[in-house]
Amino acid sequence: VQLQAYGGGLVQAGGSLRLSCAASGHTYNRDIMGWFRQAPGKEREFVAALSRNGGSTTYADSVKGRFTISRDNGMNTVYLQMNSLKPEDTAVYYCAASTYIWGLRVREASYDSWGQGTLVTVSS
Repeated sequence: VQLQAYGGGLVQAGGSLRLSCAASGHTYNRDIMGWFRQAPGKEREFVAALSRNGGSTTYADSVKGRFTISRDNGMNTVYLQMNSLKPEDTAVYYCAASTYIWGLRVREASYDSWGQGTLVTVSS
């Protein structure tokens, strides 16, 4: 059971990045998939979640309208498209998988598997 996040990098404010999370060793199309982030000196926070069938999404207010979470179950991959990036989006981004109910999707403790994180740096 492994999640591998990649796609981070340095981008100017207003730019875009797409993060990917490749899953192996497990059929993740049965899981809720989420993205979290941790900025320097801050606690890890919820960013976005996607339901098992891809029909429902939830976003943190700070990224709503700018970020889009999606999944390709055939590729066992989850994406986070990030547009209109701001310096305050700078953080290490983590993908995670949850076997719990949808009602717990924003809670970090409900996620069973975590990727290693990928750094996103947005310059002003």
